[in-house]
Amino acid sequence: MDLFDYMRQNTMEKEAPLASRLRPSTLEEVVGQQHIIGKDKLLYRAIKADKLGSLIFYGPPGTGKTTLAKVIANTTSAGFRQINATVAGKKDMEEIVAEAKNNLGMYGKKTILFVDEIHRFNKGQQDYLLPFVEDGTLILIGATTENPYFEVNSALLSRSRVFELKPLEKDDIKILIQRAVYDREKGMGAYDGEIDEEALEFLADVANGDARAALNAVELGIMTTDRSEDGKIHINLAVAQECIQKRAVRYDKDGDNHYDTISAFIKSMRGSDPDAAVYYLARMLYAGEDIKFIARRIMICAAEDVGNADPQALVVAVAAAQAAERIGLPEAQIILSQAVTYVASAPKSNAACMAVFEAMEAVKDKKTMPVPVHLQDSHYKGAAKLGHGHGYLYAHDYPNHYVKQQYLPDGMEEMSFYHPTENGYEKKIRDHMEFLKRSVEEGEQE
Repeated sequence: MDLFDYMRQNTMEKEAPLASRLRPSTLEEVVGQQHIIGKDKLLYRAIKADKLGSLIFYGPPGTGKTTLAKVIANTTSAGFRQINATVAGKKDMEEIVAEAKNNLGMYGKKTILFVDEIHRFNKGQQDYLLPFVEDGTLILIGATTENPYFEVNSALLSRSRVFELKPLEKDDIKILIQRAVYDREKGMGAYDGEIDEEALEFLADVANGDARAALNAVELGIMTTDRSEDGKIHINLAVAQECIQKRAVRYDKDGDNHYDTISAFIKSMRGSDPDAAVYYLARMLYAGEDIKFIARRIMICAAEDVGNADPQALVVAVAAAQAAERIGLPEAQIILSQAVTYVASAPKSNAACMAVFEAMEAVKDKKTMPVPVHLQDSHYKGAAKLGHGHGYLYAHDYPNHYVKQQYLPDGMEEMSFYHPTENGYEKKIRDHMEFLKRSVEEGEQE
């Protein structure tokens, strides 16, 4: 590195965004992700021992993928090279491979190649890396926001260990915000700023696990806010809202407002008001509610309040839950909106829901009678000699694939639990069941 390169690097470090300057240089400084870098975890031990194999870091933006790569760069004895797949080409990789071969051959020194946004590499680019990863010329660290099992070649995946990073917890974000405001070396402590508790809570909450979003807001707030009479820069709630361009919504995830909102959300779907339901969905999303929690409530409503009046409602709700979790925000809001409006607009029946409750009461209150002999399993050894299964009527041998026989235990023959309504598809179920019973009564079966 010549003098000009050194000066350029120093200038870039000083002028870099706060989120970049605040990156930790050691594992001990890393906040969050303890499920993979806790002191008893494999990745922690591998980094400390400098015995890394190829890795793929997978997770949402702002969760520390690049941060972990930088920590590895600071702790490893191997050479470290970084490229971004959005701008790097084959020539860049060829130069790195040539350098890695020289270092390995002449000095016995390994090279770690960190590829940010690795999912942006096409198949050919990923295939080019494969032989050098396989023979140990390169140790690959890839970072991606997309599911690597869909976006990274299976050959590379088989030679790498995938670590999934989770959105940072609110308390983790608060620690990083306080570092940003008060740390005089890496943060903005030299500006003599202070952040109110209300603003701290708000930024940590609306960041929704994305440390970069919170730190960018802090930097903008300190750089654009005038000093108060006491000579300090105060980041209050109003400043925080303006800097992250989001209004604070009164929504305490552990308080009454949370439960009131989710209650209104469910009751709006049950009450067939898609406008109100999607409004409460928007309130929860805006306030940073967990999309998995929202999706669970939609699935429950689809089964409990729609039921067999529209059996597709549960199918839509489950598909939406899976898609929302796989895709993540912001696109997940579109998927959840589809499910919410479908469930809210569907015909309603809680007959299927009530059926299991009534059956549970019967199980609890009545003596448990044996399963009728003709329904018992006749396949295991000795069952036939005991008469198990004897007299069973195979429904498919009869008209309409139905035959009247006793299915409930003795003493419960006349009990009924499921009472289909006249709503939606459940009317067809009701009509069909009545038709089957009527066909027997009218003597269509011998």
